[in-house]
Amino acid sequence: MQINFKLAEEPDAQTAEQGRLLFAGETVFVKGVVAMSGLPDPDRMEVCFAGRSNVGKSSLINALTGTKALARASNTPGRTQEINFFTAGDELYLVDLPGYGYANAPLQVVEKWQRLLKQYLSGRQTLRRAFVLIDARHGIKKVDHEIMSLLDSSAVTFQCVLTKADKVKEVERTAIIEQVRGELVQHPAAYPEIVVTSSEKGWGIPTLRALIATLE
Repeated sequence: MQINFKLAEEPDAQTAEQGRLLFAGETVFVKGVVAMSGLPDPDRMEVCFAGRSNVGKSSLINALTGTKALARASNTPGRTQEINFFTAGDELYLVDLPGYGYANAPLQVVEKWQRLLKQYLSGRQTLRRAFVLIDARHGIKKVDHEIMSLLDSSAVTFQCVLTKADKVKEVERTAIIEQVRGELVQHPAAYPEIVVTSSEKGWGIPTLRALIATLE
């Protein structure tokens, strides 16, 4: 049976408030990790964010947490190949994975990063969901399939989040959503809902907060 990847609905008032409260407190950058030995204690639920370079990952994390410069910590020189951990209150780690798709990155850097990513995804029991960000102007590309296949093989459920949805007209957005639906069918670990967001306009942010808040 083919999965129909529907668009995530807006949360009801109670669930939206649950999501708001989760992110209402201070969100703090904890550390950047370059080896499994450096991971913080697995003492709370984690969600991670993956996306190719310039997909708007930092903007989305900032919008989720209601801050303007939180994710800038993961964009400073020397941190581009680290797994960056942030706390959202006492209940949650937000995990920012480095942007993938750097064609000019040295091969040894790419290989080191891929090893660390595989180890993290397959060995982190507190990881509840990965959010794979897709630019609404471009849809899913080959490099996105690579990270999705890695999540498949690691048995980590991932959910597709379209970013920058305000940058395309509705008819173009509809076409991209259909392209994404068709591509996701190839991936058994894909969660059957797509979240459409715009960090600039605030679209989908309450929905994504509520989704995270209700993960078990």
